[in-house]
Amino acid sequence: MSRYASRATKLVTLFTVLGLLFAVTIPSAFAEDSPLPLPVTHQHFNFMDPLLSPSVSGHPGEAQYKNPSSPICSNATSSDPNVNTDCEGNAPHNETSIAVNPTNPQNLIGSANDYQLNLSSGGTVNETTFSRAHVSFDGGQTWVTYPVYYRGYTSTGDPAVAFDASGNAYLATLGFTWSQNRGCCINPDILVATSSDGGKSWSRPARVASGKGYFTTPGKFNDKEYITAWGDGNAIVTWTIFNQGVGGSYINSPIYASVTHDAGKSWTAPTEISGSASFCIGAQGGNACDQSQASVPVVAADGSIYVSFLSTANTTDFRDQYLVVKVDPNTGQSVAGPYKVADVFDGLSDYPINIDGRQTYQDSQFRTWAAGNIAADPTDANHLAVIWSDMRNSVLPAPTNPYAASTNSDVIVSQSFDGGQTWSSATALNLPGDQFMPWGSFNGNGLLKIGFFDRSYDPANHAYGFTLATEVSSGSLNFNFTAFTNTLSNPTQDTRWFSGRTANASFPNPTTFLGDYGNIAVNAGNTFGFWTDMREPVTFGSRTGSGENAYFGAMP
Repeated sequence: MSRYASRATKLVTLFTVLGLLFAVTIPSAFAEDSPLPLPVTHQHFNFMDPLLSPSVSGHPGEAQYKNPSSPICSNATSSDPNVNTDCEGNAPHNETSIAVNPTNPQNLIGSANDYQLNLSSGGTVNETTFSRAHVSFDGGQTWVTYPVYYRGYTSTGDPAVAFDASGNAYLATLGFTWSQNRGCCINPDILVATSSDGGKSWSRPARVASGKGYFTTPGKFNDKEYITAWGDGNAIVTWTIFNQGVGGSYINSPIYASVTHDAGKSWTAPTEISGSASFCIGAQGGNACDQSQASVPVVAADGSIYVSFLSTANTTDFRDQYLVVKVDPNTGQSVAGPYKVADVFDGLSDYPINIDGRQTYQDSQFRTWAAGNIAADPTDANHLAVIWSDMRNSVLPAPTNPYAASTNSDVIVSQSFDGGQTWSSATALNLPGDQFMPWGSFNGNGLLKIGFFDRSYDPANHAYGFTLATEVSSGSLNFNFTAFTNTLSNPTQDTRWFSGRTANASFPNPTTFLGDYGNIAVNAGNTFGFWTDMREPVTFGSRTGSGENAYFGAMP
């Protein structure tokens, strides 16, 4: 534990300094969601990344952004296969989630970390981050942005959207509140808003779970929630609670769940589902058994609910294992498992490290991780798949310097035919270069679909597209590949957002943040992709570079 303890002490010291800085000067921008040091495994403390270049000063300000008119704005109808769903000014959008209404397949709802920026004539920058509802009623050709009114909250992040079978929509997110005495932020709450009209109007968000304490105090830090829904008015949200000790030090991070049966009006008390020491299958040493993150729930064909998550497998290299637990649809409580899916190659020496000490890829600075999701076959209640990405086929150990590394991250799949009790050997999708941040879903014929960021289009392993893998036959884990994107994005240089620092002169102004996930949704006839796209240049202040927008595409 000495290696982790040493790193944790350094992080706490750093965040203490940053907290004082924020309270006094408040830098030009705050990061997208959660600045708590997480276990070394995930390298996933959501650091206060500089959104704007250091030369631009400013402060967060809510102004008209917190309570805008409804709808906020709309995009022109487009028949282009790739559609920018953003219409709210010159600002980044990342961490995309999308869902399709089962009662109306033309009705789609997406959400993202939606930043709102305003640069005054005097050079002052006002910035907020409120997750919006990106809504379409024509299958994705036209998008309208609607607000969720986050009364009492200063910012939100990590959005997730879902529909139940009756067409009720759910939007889950983290809710942050700034403290006048401490700066950013009080540990976040888990919030869920609902809509009964396809996303045009939203309830006041219900508080599913409350954060306790601050980033640098003892408390409970809620993070990385996700949601799924079923039937008429039923939904489950799962998330991580980071238990903090003195100075905000890391204690452990179990997975929790809460359910609603009245379309989000009320939620059950949060219940731990990861099982503490019991889920540390084959783990070596100490409280590594309590380090979990990236939970995602799914509803199987018979109404059973399964939740996948990453959990630290040992304290030698801090690699993870993927685990799955079965929970009670009525209470959200664990009823079976956790079951081990596979070991994950995402440890201390598996990735090069970026300028902020985060895991990244070749010639890059954007942070990454192994997380994916679990999918359920609607034709077979016992057939499940877990999808993630890791470095098992890369050159290991990876050089620390990303500009000296040649990386080969792959999308990995394992499947179960007995309700998650046993799992197949991990299968890698065979593509050159880096593939990462995958999301899977089965279609109505039991074929697995996977969307992912994909650098195989670029021989230099720099630019990415968003790719759809479609299983050839159910259960085969053999796939055909089709590009969602018709234009590549280059995060390695000349970007506008989350940049401003250069680690290698040949790659000026790389982005350090694309978000931590993309998304797909599937209905009977189509697969809908929703990803962070960088094709459009933007100018803000005195600098121009690649932007970040929430792009949409559809294909059979």
